[in-house]
Amino acid sequence: MDHLHTKQCISWLSLLSLLFPFRLYSIHCTTEASFLPGIQTDKAALLAFMAGITDDPFGVFQSWNDSKPFCDWTGISCSKIHPGRVISIQLDSQSLSGFISSSITNLTFLHSLLLMNNSFSGGIPPDIGMLPRLQHLNLSYNSLTGVIPLGLSNCSDLLTLGLHYNQLHGNIPSEFGSLMKLQELVLAKNNFTGSIPSSLSNISTLVKLSLLSNFIQGSIPEKLGLYATNLSFLQLSQNEFSGTIPPTLFNLSSLSYFGVAVNQFHGSLPLDIGTSLPNLQALLLSDNQFGGTLPASLINATRIRLLDMSTNSIGGKVPSELGKLQDLVHLNLGSNKFEINDPDSWRFMDSLTNCSKLQVLALNRNNVSGVLPESVGNLSTNLQLLMLWTNSITGRIPSGIENLINLEQLQLSKNKFIGTIPDGIGKLTKLQNLVLFFNDLTGQLPSSIGNLTQLLHFYVSDNTLTGRIPSSLGNLQNIEAMDLSNNGFNGSIPEEILSLSSLSFFLDLSGNSLSGQLPAKVGSLKNLGIFGLSRNKLSGAIPATLGSCQQMETLLMDNNLFEGTIPASLGNIKGLQELNLSHNRLKGPIPDSLAKLHGLTSLDLSFNHLSGEVYQEGVFKNATAVSLLGNDGLCGGISSLNLPPCLETSSKKTKWSRSLKIAVIVPIVAFILLLIFFSSLAFLYRRKRLRKKSPSIPSFADKYLKVSYNELFKATDGFSSSNLLGTGSFGSVYRGTLDPSGTIVAVKVFNLQQRGASKSFIAECEALRGIRHRSLIKILTACSSIDSKGDDFKALVYEFMNNGSLETWLHPEDAGFSNQLSLVQKLNIAVDVADALEYLHVNCQPSVIHCDLKPSNILLDDNMNALVGDFGLARILSETMSISQHDSLSLMGIKGSIGYIAPEYGAGIQVSTSGDVYSYGILLLEIFTGKRPVDDMFNNGLELREYVHMAFPDRVMKIVDPAINENTTNGIKQRAEEECLVSVIRIGLACSERLARDRMSTRDVASEMHAVRDAYFKAGQSQ
Repeated sequence: MDHLHTKQCISWLSLLSLLFPFRLYSIHCTTEASFLPGIQTDKAALLAFMAGITDDPFGVFQSWNDSKPFCDWTGISCSKIHPGRVISIQLDSQSLSGFISSSITNLTFLHSLLLMNNSFSGGIPPDIGMLPRLQHLNLSYNSLTGVIPLGLSNCSDLLTLGLHYNQLHGNIPSEFGSLMKLQELVLAKNNFTGSIPSSLSNISTLVKLSLLSNFIQGSIPEKLGLYATNLSFLQLSQNEFSGTIPPTLFNLSSLSYFGVAVNQFHGSLPLDIGTSLPNLQALLLSDNQFGGTLPASLINATRIRLLDMSTNSIGGKVPSELGKLQDLVHLNLGSNKFEINDPDSWRFMDSLTNCSKLQVLALNRNNVSGVLPESVGNLSTNLQLLMLWTNSITGRIPSGIENLINLEQLQLSKNKFIGTIPDGIGKLTKLQNLVLFFNDLTGQLPSSIGNLTQLLHFYVSDNTLTGRIPSSLGNLQNIEAMDLSNNGFNGSIPEEILSLSSLSFFLDLSGNSLSGQLPAKVGSLKNLGIFGLSRNKLSGAIPATLGSCQQMETLLMDNNLFEGTIPASLGNIKGLQELNLSHNRLKGPIPDSLAKLHGLTSLDLSFNHLSGEVYQEGVFKNATAVSLLGNDGLCGGISSLNLPPCLETSSKKTKWSRSLKIAVIVPIVAFILLLIFFSSLAFLYRRKRLRKKSPSIPSFADKYLKVSYNELFKATDGFSSSNLLGTGSFGSVYRGTLDPSGTIVAVKVFNLQQRGASKSFIAECEALRGIRHRSLIKILTACSSIDSKGDDFKALVYEFMNNGSLETWLHPEDAGFSNQLSLVQKLNIAVDVADALEYLHVNCQPSVIHCDLKPSNILLDDNMNALVGDFGLARILSETMSISQHDSLSLMGIKGSIGYIAPEYGAGIQVSTSGDVYSYGILLLEIFTGKRPVDDMFNNGLELREYVHMAFPDRVMKIVDPAINENTTNGIKQRAEEECLVSVIRIGLACSERLARDRMSTRDVASEMHAVRDAYFKAGQSQ
């Protein structure tokens, strides 16, 4: 006899006996097979569902057998009123793979089908509408494709429908308007098109509607605000909506979350918005075309926590009583037209001191002038970001700013601040970014800045600061970028600064009055990418130790008093791209080591006292890349340099000939030099003015090429298939050779017929415009033109990488490739990518999120250095997004690559650096195991991370790429190799934790990867 139904039968008998003790009952306790007619149907449906599962890594289905009733099977619940009938299947987060069998439609008593966070593929069963009792359907976080079955609208009892984070497409069925009990409809993170069906307005029970990150167009139905009167959560951000917001929507008093960011809406906010939406907690309108003003009535919506109106055209005054929003956490009014120019219009700042929870305040890029009130120092001590850059604020920086003890970013650049930097700024010990460039600050740099030991970026360029550079800056052991240029600093360069090995992006001391010798300690800047010393009074010899700065790409030492010879050790800087030693007192020959720098593309040695023969190799082959003017003793070189030939000079005839030439040439040369001198003055003046106008953080300007469609057409032989390097989501990449330089390039041509391609082009241009790092692919130029057919043409031109992508090296069998990577090469590549991420996340202003980190987007140069490329999905992270994920509400969506994309993105969680860290973790596991995350062995639910985790740490050597062992020689002990691999796998697992809060930070990732590599190299050297 079946155990379940025997117990149920006995229970019923016992209950009847208690109620009616003097009656006799004839009840037969049946077995499962004969208890109800539908039992066998339900069991058969469950077994058919199980047959569609191709992988069950956690053994969910081990209990699905005849050893127990199916109502006791894992994930199954049966009805108590109708024994033996299945009412719920709950198998979420089990890493199941396979397809959803249509057999589930035979479970006619089913109330809940919860299969979220698995790896189901295929479509939603088309006859799912045959489940009349279905109330909860959640298939989110899978890989489902196809369209939403129209029959789903027959499930008239449906309360919640979650299909987010899949690959569904097509229109939202208008038939959904018949689901009159529906409370939640979440379709975010898919590829839906069309418009919002007006029939959804009929669902008066609807509480939550999320369509985040799709391709939905048109306007919001006006009836939605009339009839969906219970709507509380409305998220329509990152679509292609246009038009105005229906006035009826602003009358939904139930609305608490209203997100329409990153669309094309226009119009203005109603003046009574705070009265009509009293329950509002989040109002997210950024990146649209809204105008008008910020209504004063908004202060009546006292529950508001997030208010983001950035990047619109909203103007007028900021309501003076904004501080009544005492729950306010995040206020971003940046990139608008707000008018703040007198004490009255600054009153809102006094009011905001009542907002004790405030973490973010952004007013950048508005029409803000006048003096910053002292009350800024009385803002919440929870404040983390204060953004006032690109305005016209005058007066002194208030000394009370030292009270904001939790401040992490202080950005006051491009204003008109005067006076000294407050000494109390050194009390902001959590500060990571201190950005004060382009102001009128005077006086000395406070030595207390040395207390800011967490500082990553320090920019005070283009002020009028004077005095010596404090040696206390040597305490900034985490600093990665420092810009003190274009001030009046004097004295010598403190050795303490030159000992900061953390400096990796740039150190710019140019445009000051620094004197004395450049200390030999400069060789400690081993990680520095850009070093600027131009326009100072530095003297003495150039230290040979500069050759130890192996990561340097740009070295600018022009317009100083350096003397002696050019050190041959500069040729050791293999990545050097730009070298400027012009306008000094250098003498002697040009070292041949400079001719061997294959990456050197710009060399300026003009106006020195150099002599000897000029080489014809390397950079010297290109006359446009070299400047040697004002060095009378140089000869030879290629003909286009127009230097005299190198001749014997021992005979009197030669001496007489030389004297004659000098008598003729000197006047001509003098005239030319005068022309050059005045041209240089004009150039420097123009350059300084351009720099003053630059809206971005100071950097060294790139020299972009100018190419047309015809030139790219010719360079690629008409975009010939023989030059095709690969194809991607939004276009194709071709190899090309530019005339007349013969430069070999990679040309990425965007397929503008593909949805999203134009956005991808813009995203990549925006991301690459302001970034520069040795481990990021260098863009040479962009082309936006018309092709031969009169159609739009967009392309990006990059440096060509002979060694292709990391994908071909990790999986050579797919590309007919025979070479393999050694353990050392893999370590170097992993470190390069970690450094690139650290730069993008931490050093960029604002930060850049790559969003599509994978092997095919990592290229390898001639020296097998890794360079991260393809920024077509990148997001420039707003300063306002550092609010905790728990408190923030989704603004951004992202499409990435299956296997590498962070799981939380499908839940509507905003784009963050932790998403890239997740991708890096998966990439790390792939590099060292040789297995793709979408390998055939993982298509049944077993993920790469789980596969590695099960082997960690004792069986790591069993799962690593066999090629590592084959290529490890030179006496490296097995133990050292194993310790290295265990450490790397540990980092990969820590980066790819499912919850974002459990992952490592980007800085820790880079630091630990460097430590692992260094330890392994040290172990190898000790053998």
